[in-house]
Amino acid sequence: MTIEIDAGNALHVIDHASSDAVTFVFVNALTGTTDHWEGEVAPALREKGFGTVSWNFRGQPDSPFADVEITDRVIVEDLGRVLEATKPARPVLVGLSIGGLYAARAHLEGAPSAGLVLLNTLREIGPRIAWVNDSLPHIASTVGPGVFTDVMSPMILNPEALAAARPNAFKTPYQALPPENGIMNLLRNSPATDWDAPWDEITVPTLVITGHHDRVFRDPEVIDRLAAGIQRCTREEWEDCGHMIPVERPGRLIESLARFGGSL
Repeated sequence: MTIEIDAGNALHVIDHASSDAVTFVFVNALTGTTDHWEGEVAPALREKGFGTVSWNFRGQPDSPFADVEITDRVIVEDLGRVLEATKPARPVLVGLSIGGLYAARAHLEGAPSAGLVLLNTLREIGPRIAWVNDSLPHIASTVGPGVFTDVMSPMILNPEALAAARPNAFKTPYQALPPENGIMNLLRNSPATDWDAPWDEITVPTLVITGHHDRVFRDPEVIDRLAAGIQRCTREEWEDCGHMIPVERPGRLIESLARFGGSL
């Protein structure tokens, strides 16, 4: 389905919401797409009796935008639009990376949610992560996001996923993104994202999954402290996984989500 917002702005949504069972509503990473969920995770959860909703931010594939800077505020509001349009009875918001922050913000602002799942989300923006965040739009606008993929993959993928990606590395010519590109719009607004969320005000059951091969965003001390403040938090530490959990370990994620959804 397509949610029409106004002239030039719309959201691409794959709607399999349930009117009675738990529905997992997936929230992408900044450069993610519905493919990350619909490849294996969402179909398997539907087979287990759960509902699913996948969608792309404005600027991501099939979600056009016009005359708007796609900020964190816009994305959180668009998540509200998705929930209103699909009307899942018992939504569990599942966010990958920054998508978990958007999911948490939506919950804290009153969006319906029976639970939250935060995949490699919890972090604080100190000098190291701020450097990474600021580098992304600069790299994308000058030489292209392919540079970041080639350079950073060894820092965010587990060895098995890295080996699978290696044959295709360093082969595509780098190309800068123009200012009007959707991903460029998302990237240039991302450094201003407010990560200072009141995690201790989350009131629903929350599953926090952390991949140990994420050597960019994982800071164990920070994750421990922030997770400890979440009132109804369950944690899973995955030593064999990196940052891209739905792509690297889809089978394990399916089982974890099914278990968590069943507990609700």
